[in-house]
Amino acid sequence: QVELVEYGGGLVQTGDTLRLSCAASGLTFNRYGMGWFRQAPGKEREFVAAIGVGSSSSYADSVNGRFTISRDNTKNTVFLQMNNLKIEDTAVYYCAANLGGVTPFRSREVYEHWGQGTQVSVSS
Repeated sequence: QVELVEYGGGLVQTGDTLRLSCAASGLTFNRYGMGWFRQAPGKEREFVAAIGVGSSSSYADSVNGRFTISRDNTKNTVFLQMNNLKIEDTAVYYCAANLGGVTPFRSREVYEHWGQGTQVSVSS
């Protein structure tokens, strides 16, 4: 049974830093592309960042230059380093897994497995 568990959310102020982690189990992690998505109240879930099996990465324009996605295949974990957080980054953040994802896919439809999410709240 595949399980993705996100960690590291919290309440921070604008300009602060957070690092999200997503621990995967029940799958061969190095065969999966991984993505981070987020959903704010009243909005659709949107792409944030993705990393392929070969560690190529892709970012939404809104976070490019502030967020960094990385993976540690020895720990079956994907990370999202979030710097210079803004109020508009407030959302529930989800990680997702895509089998064979060489390309860092931006579309949520290609991801087969999802975590339960972790709340990130940014205040002024």
